Amino acid sequence: MALLGLAVWLGTSAHFYKSALLSLFFGVTLASVVLIHFRVRPSWPDALSVLGGGVLFAAIDFGLLHFRPSLAGIASFLGISSLSVLGLRAIWSRGKEQEQMALAFVPALLFVVSDWGSTSLLAWTERANPRVLDLYLFSFDSSLRVQIGFLMGQAYELWPWFKVAGTTFYIGLPMVIALVYAGQLLRDRTRALSAMIAFLITGPVGVVFYNLLPAVGPIHIFLGQFPWRPIPADQAMRLQLEPIPVAGLRNCMPSLHMTWVLLAWWYSKGLSAWERGGAMAFVVFTIFSTMGTGEHYSIDLAVAFPFAVFLQGLCALGLRWNNRVRMTAVVYGLLLTLGWIAALRFAVKVFWISPILPWLCCILTVASAVFVERQLEAAWRGAKMDEVVARSDVAAVVS
Repeated sequence: MALLGLAVWLGTSAHFYKSALLSLFFGVTLASVVLIHFRVRPSWPDALSVLGGGVLFAAIDFGLLHFRPSLAGIASFLGISSLSVLGLRAIWSRGKEQEQMALAFVPALLFVVSDWGSTSLLAWTERANPRVLDLYLFSFDSSLRVQIGFLMGQAYELWPWFKVAGTTFYIGLPMVIALVYAGQLLRDRTRALSAMIAFLITGPVGVVFYNLLPAVGPIHIFLGQFPWRPIPADQAMRLQLEPIPVAGLRNCMPSLHMTWVLLAWWYSKGLSAWERGGAMAFVVFTIFSTMGTGEHYSIDLAVAFPFAVFLQGLCALGLRWNNRVRMTAVVYGLLLTLGWIAALRFAVKVFWISPILPWLCCILTVASAVFVERQLEAAWRGAKMDEVVARSDVAAVVS
């Protein structure tokens, strides 16, 4: 009764509708619960219940309360209904089914709550950092001698279909998280829980790093100049670097969108080809969309690689804390992320010595992160195999 009462209150609250449900990204987050629900428990009765709940909320909000209709609102109604049905299943099921439903319901609920609360964290970051360091990030990008972000923004302007595809993947981020978590929940619960913990802590931990190097993205700095009028390299080299007051969410360094899709790709190992393909598609289009929209610099994406390794090492539940590979991943990811932030803040002019230097640093950062992640994956598989062998030995002794 408490669960249903909460669902009805959220689904019919004008304040909640205006503050959360009108956000398309939050609507997709709620709709991703539907994906988890029916991936874990495909059921016609559940489908009819979710659909009926969505129709009921729409009838009340749009018909009786006269809320402004929106696609985000409809998606949210379905998500709230699905979350309610999942919660009821978790309460009333028994045995292994109850455990499975609880593992679907609780992480889904936490993911929705964390996304809802992220706006407050980002708003606090903006208040705590009235000035941003975008010029430092822009200077590094310019030291590459190729303004990748501006070129990607131009591609977005020239090819509307490309922009639509990239934006769809950008907004659809919660879907790939739900896809990977639900798939691993059916295959390997330890890996699924590791993945969901990593997904959940990425936001709060990322906000801490946002405060170390606050930035808003080139579209908020250069306004009408983005993407068609980039500053030439010879002028960017002499640019006076200083913090500047700009309004906007400080959510650039490192790119959490890139971090989430990297984690989704890495945690999708062992899933079906279509699930793996979907995760890779999100990686590729997130690279395009984060820069094409002008919300990120190219260096934000490069630093996301060691940051993702750091988070994956923290959440490697299948390995002991004193495992050498796990500790290497944590220390490597943390130190390299902090090292990049320090270099960009205090020594960005060094990268202007030669264009080879910034390119080499980016390539080594990405390559080393992929190498450490593969070592972590191999260690996890080894620990899993040892566990299987130990269980079979115990079974043999017992028999």
